[in-house]
Amino acid sequence: MFAQGKAHKYGDNINTDVIIPARYLNTASHAELALHCMEDIDADFINKMKTGDIVVGERNFGCGSSREHAPIALKAAGVSCVIASSFARIFYRNAINIGFPILECPEAAEGISDGDEVRVDFDTGVITNVTTGKSYQAQAFPDFIKSIIAKGGLLSAIDN
Repeated sequence: MFAQGKAHKYGDNINTDVIIPARYLNTASHAELALHCMEDIDADFINKMKTGDIVVGERNFGCGSSREHAPIALKAAGVSCVIASSFARIFYRNAINIGFPILECPEAAEGISDGDEVRVDFDTGVITNVTTGKSYQAQAFPDFIKSIIAKGGLLSAIDN
C-alpha cells in the first residue's frame, strides 16, 4: 500500500475540535463533515486539499475528545494519511478502527514542510519527502492493522 500527495503541515496539539468543530457534529454525513474539516485552523483547507494529500502534524495530534468524527472528516476530505510526531491514543485507535492510516515518525514530521510532495510505503514504513529526497523510517503496520485498513475499518474486517 502506498500514498503520495502534497503535505499540509500543522503544529503541536491539533485537537479534535480543530479537525472538525463541534458545531458540525449533528450530522452523520461524512461528506458534510469533510466540508468543514480543519476550517477553524485553516479556512482554505478543503479548497487546497486534493484527494491523496497528506496531513503532517507535530506532537499530540488528535488530542481532545474521543469522537470518531475527527478521523472520519479527514478521511472523507480525501486525506490519504496523517504523519505526526505523536498521536493522542484515542485518535490513533479511532483512525485505525475506521481504516484510516496514520504514522508516528518525529523525524518525518520535523523534516517535511508545508507543500512538500510526500510518498508513504505502508508496507515498509518508509516515508519519502519527494521534494527534498530525504527518507524517514516509521514503524510499518503489523499485518492485522494492514488488513483492517485494507478492508476499510474494523467493522468491515470483522464482517469478512
